[in-house]
Amino acid sequence: MRFTSLALKPEELTFGYAKYPLRYGKGLEVGAGRVMPEIKYFPKVGKNLKEEYRNITERVLMRALDLGVEALQLETEFTHVETGQPSLAGEIVSMQKSIVEQYADEYGIRLGLRVTVADIRDFRKPRHNEEAFSKMMEAFEEAATNGADVLSIESEGGKELFNYCILRQDIEGIVASLGLLAALDMEKLWKEIVRIATSKGIIPGGDTACGFANTAMVLATGLYNRTIPHTLAALVRCMSASRSLIAYEMGARGPGKDCAYENVIIKAVTGYPMSMEGKSSAVAHSSLVGNIAAAACDLWSNEQVENVKL
Repeated sequence: MRFTSLALKPEELTFGYAKYPLRYGKGLEVGAGRVMPEIKYFPKVGKNLKEEYRNITERVLMRALDLGVEALQLETEFTHVETGQPSLAGEIVSMQKSIVEQYADEYGIRLGLRVTVADIRDFRKPRHNEEAFSKMMEAFEEAATNGADVLSIESEGGKELFNYCILRQDIEGIVASLGLLAALDMEKLWKEIVRIATSKGIIPGGDTACGFANTAMVLATGLYNRTIPHTLAALVRCMSASRSLIAYEMGARGPGKDCAYENVIIKAVTGYPMSMEGKSSAVAHSSLVGNIAAAACDLWSNEQVENVKL
């Protein structure tokens, strides 16, 4: 599907409402009139991964019940460890899904489970790149088979050129990284992700230009200590939308990945629901664009936070 016009009028682009709302998981509705919370977590370093994910899942759901939360999406964002061991990834998702179903059935809370596979490729080593790609697809297969409701990724095709060019403020190089290398990689990746999700009857969610536009955003920072101009970071964000849109052209349906601040543009073009973060998120990037992200979100998420007691 190629998008040639906007799906939403300016007055229709608002939080909680999408032209094409989604229903999945244990009764979770996204984009149907309310903004739903999405929570993203990270296992404590050095702990048993399966036990950490069990502990995190149970504590998050119990806290949600204590706070009277009626609907919630969990996001398990795999590290390189789980992605490199697809069978382990499948075991973790299966365990989490059983807990999700238990809480949904027992307490009536509406729940969804997004699984994000890590991009473990090393683009400097083509042979390793292909081996890693195969592992990533295996991890997606395991996640889809064992209970994920939504599949996502933060892909990084073209980032090796982008990193070189952004520090040098090389506009032509940035265009080549996002408009050519990243675009070609997105087509390859999302063709397979959509195929896997469709074959399992689940939703291909979306991608994020986190490794590109968020890198530029952080380099631009706030009002002081800028490494690059805000205007360049804003330009990169706009360009990144064309790259992230390819996931939806290949068949992704949302909710878009939270750290893609370009999702405001993606939602306007596609009409699909989007997850966002920023502003009042408990953990988020330090940025000046949190209000923009909040204005159009359907899920409100956080940046990944380690499971530690503060």
